[in-house]
Amino acid sequence: MTVNGGMSDNPRPGLYGARYSARLIGRVPSAADRTVTVVGRHCETGDVLVRDARLPADVRPGDLVAVFCTGAYHHSMASNYNLVRRPPVIAVGQGAARALIRRESEEDLLRRDVG
Repeated sequence: MTVNGGMSDNPRPGLYGARYSARLIGRVPSAADRTVTVVGRHCETGDVLVRDARLPADVRPGDLVAVFCTGAYHHSMASNYNLVRRPPVIAVGQGAARALIRRESEEDLLRRDVG
């Protein structure tokens, strides 16, 4: 299964084998779980986020899948690989979410171009 993220915003699995779990969020599944590999959106063989994830067999395009990977290094190690904008940093707790760092814009990416 492919997600809208990957090695540009979370290089740790590819760099040194960090392991994560994943979960479908936002709706109740109607199918039993199956074992899948969650991969990122980049065209590299190393863009694997979660191996052997247990996710419902009815996961479909547009669903939200959370990959649990918080920590100090995700934002600081993120890059604009393949000119992909870095995602926001969101704090979640006690049923509320708030942005700590905004999502990069296309303008942010192009700001450094001089030619």
